[in-house]
Parts: sequence; C-alpha cells; structure tokens
Amino acid sequence: MINIFVAKLDYSVSSDLLKQEFQNFGRVNKAIVAMDRETGKSRGFAFVEMADREEGERAIEALDGKTFNGRSIAVKEAEDRGGNKRNKGFTWRGRSSKRR
Repeated sequence: MINIFVAKLDYSVSSDLLKQEFQNFGRVNKAIVAMDRETGKSRGFAFVEMADREEGERAIEALDGKTFNGRSIAVKEAEDRGGNKRNKGFTWRGRSSKRR
C-alpha cells in the first residue's frame, strides 16, 4: 500500500475524478480531496491511497508535473506524521498541509 499527496489541484476536481485518474495506474483504495470546513470548497490538495506500492510509484512518476483538469499538479509520496487527524497522519515530504 502507498499513500500519495496531490497538490496544486484545480478547485473543481472532485474525489471521484481524482480516483478515476489514478485508476489508470492500478487499484485505488480511496481518494479524498481536502475540503474547507467553512465554505465546503476544495482546498486544492488531496490524498490518494493505492493498494500496490509499485502501481502507486508509477502513478507518481507519470502524474507529477502533468496537467490535470487544466493545472500542473504536484504528486509525491505522503510521509507518515504519526497520527495527525486532519490529514490522516500524512504530509508531503515533511511539509505540513496547514497554511502558515
């Protein structure tokens, strides 16, 4: 299993659309676009969980920097942060998903 962080998403991208894109590379357990609690709008990033590590690594390699729904996205393996409930304990290369 592999957890993937996707950033710079177009705000109209849904979890279902993101899941469909990643399914081109293998089985996706879940894809969750982060939504703002107050406005209900996308925050522009997401987490994708893929069942097979090799398939996930291929997805990362193929999609990082590619245009998806009109925007160039950043795709990286998420790193375990040890239980952060807001983002299921994962972050992008050690950077917090919280705005600073």
